[in-house]
Amino acid sequence: MEPDKVPPLDPLTRVALESLKDIAVTEPVSWMPQTWGWALAAVLLLVVILLLVLRALRRYRANAYRRQALVELNGIEPRILDPQTRNDAVGDLAELLKRVALVAWKREEVATLSGAAWIDFLKRHCKVGDISALQPLLDSDEYRTDSDLNGIPDTLCKTFVSSARVWIRRHHVSA
Repeated sequence: MEPDKVPPLDPLTRVALESLKDIAVTEPVSWMPQTWGWALAAVLLLVVILLLVLRALRRYRANAYRRQALVELNGIEPRILDPQTRNDAVGDLAELLKRVALVAWKREEVATLSGAAWIDFLKRHCKVGDISALQPLLDSDEYRTDSDLNGIPDTLCKTFVSSARVWIRRHHVSA
């Protein structure tokens, strides 16, 4: 038999083939929520995410003074380690700490502090980390002469800077 020729179908087979229908394919399932509860949950989730982003942005902006102070501290650090510029750098470090405090707290609360009261203020507002190394710097070192400051070991100067860095990063300002 030739491949091009198909034998005729019997009438019963022909009727059966003609009565066949195409396969019915269902519509794809929608990913959209079908109830208002899911829509509400999605809206609430978006609101929470938006509030968290706004809070993080506000915190980032509120801590701009810390980032700026840390940049200034990085500039002071090599100067405080050099005996030739140490006297000015010690004064700049003490001034930087005071300026940071003036940004974070009311002027009336910070501006008049000096000596032991100033050190107590710094300790009260920094519960994390040890900043007691700043005590000799803030008590008397900033008022010493160049020859007196040259006698300060470099390790103590590094401790001054690291303690100041801890305080700038970790001080707590109540809302």
